[in-house]
Amino acid sequence: MDIATLLGLILGFGAVIAGQMLEGGHLNALLQPTAAVIVLGGTCGATLVSFPMKVILRALADAKTALLHDEEDPFAIIQQIAGYALKARRAGLLGLEEEIDRTEDRFIRKGITLLVDGTEATRFKEVMEIEINSFEETSRLNAEVFEAAGGFAPTIGIIGAVLGLIHVVSNLNDTANLGAGIAVAFVATIYGLMIANLVCIPIGTKLRKRMQEKLLLKEVIFDGFQAILHGDNPRLIVDKLQGFYVATTVQQPILREASGAKKA
Repeated sequence: MDIATLLGLILGFGAVIAGQMLEGGHLNALLQPTAAVIVLGGTCGATLVSFPMKVILRALADAKTALLHDEEDPFAIIQQIAGYALKARRAGLLGLEEEIDRTEDRFIRKGITLLVDGTEATRFKEVMEIEINSFEETSRLNAEVFEAAGGFAPTIGIIGAVLGLIHVVSNLNDTANLGAGIAVAFVATIYGLMIANLVCIPIGTKLRKRMQEKLLLKEVIFDGFQAILHGDNPRLIVDKLQGFYVATTVQQPILREASGAKKA
């Protein structure tokens, strides 16, 4: 679980509620079903108009990574690539065939399959780059869905406020409830701003961050497989792949562990 996302949501909504209470307001003043229907319904409607249904459903499925996310250890991946390099050096590229069914990662499985099939270097690069570009485009669209929703929500909130004011103006004779009616009208604006700035835009930003992390990891895997295809020394492969990250680890333990895993 991503503690930062959970903590951010709690602090964001909590600050708004606490501010309302500190000003002497009541929580009930913020609970307006009509405003919620206008803002949520209008935002969802505008988003549906902007994107195909399959893109929206995919974005909703991807949104869970903003809260529930298993952090991948890049140096564990580098160790895995080092193991492949050692095995390829000892048994040839065909020796990697048994590794295809041992990994659940689609990208790694694709790369090993191409290596085992004896794919020419240029063709290998083309196929793997298509995989990377496809992932980037899909992930970018997922983030754009939430960013677009974040842009629509404040405007829909203003529409809700205007509708509320129209209702207030049409009942000016009821002066006793005039102030309360105006306050209720502006709750829709608050809803729009909160949905945009505490939920939609932050989720879109988080998805882009996840995309960048995964793209970097795919680049590491891609470069590692290219080095294996060219027959580079496993130790040099580790040096190169570690260079993708600011943090560094000692090369020797990675190679020893990888060697030990193959002997076992």
